Amino acid sequence: EGWLYLALVLDLYARKLVGWAMSETMPQELTLSALDVALGWRDPDAGLVHHSDRGSQYAAQDYRKKLKARGITVSMSRKGDCWDNAPMESVNGTLKVECVNDVHFETREEARQAIIEYIGYYNTERRHSRLGNITPAEFERRWRAEIEPKEQSLALARPRVTHRRPVPGSS
Repeated sequence: EGWLYLALVLDLYARKLVGWAMSETMPQELTLSALDVALGWRDPDAGLVHHSDRGSQYAAQDYRKKLKARGITVSMSRKGDCWDNAPMESVNGTLKVECVNDVHFETREEARQAIIEYIGYYNTERRHSRLGNITPAEFERRWRAEIEPKEQSLALARPRVTHRRPVPGSS
C-alpha cells in the first residue's frame, strides 16, 4: 500500500515510548498527535525539557506553541550534529531492525498493528543496558516504589496547623 510514517516520543529517563502516531503522510499533525498521546500519559509539570531534531514538524509554530502552553522547554539538536539526538535515533534504529526490516506487510494496518505490539514489547519486555538491564516498565515501578515512601514521610513530617474556634465560656 505504500509508506507508513511513525512519530515517537521517548521518556529519556525511563527509556519508555510514551507517545506515538502513524500516518500515510508526514504532516505536522503526525508529530502533534504523538505529542498529545505523550502529554496525556505523562501530564508533566512545567519545566520539562523536550528535545528533538530539527525536523520541520518539530520546529513548526503549532508544535512549539503546544509545548510552550504546557511550560515545556524546547531543545533542538545542533545543526549537523547527529549525536544530540542519539537516544531517539537509537530507538528508531532498534525498531526498524527488530520490527520492520525484512518484513513485507500486506497492508498499512498490518504494519500499524506490528508497530503497536512492538511498542508494548519495547516498554514492558525489552531490557535496556542503560537501565541496568531491566525494562522501562520495571525501571518506573522501582522508581515509584522508591519515591512514594519519601513523599509520604515528607507529608507526615510537615507540621499540621489546626484552627480551633474558641468555645464560649472557656478560657
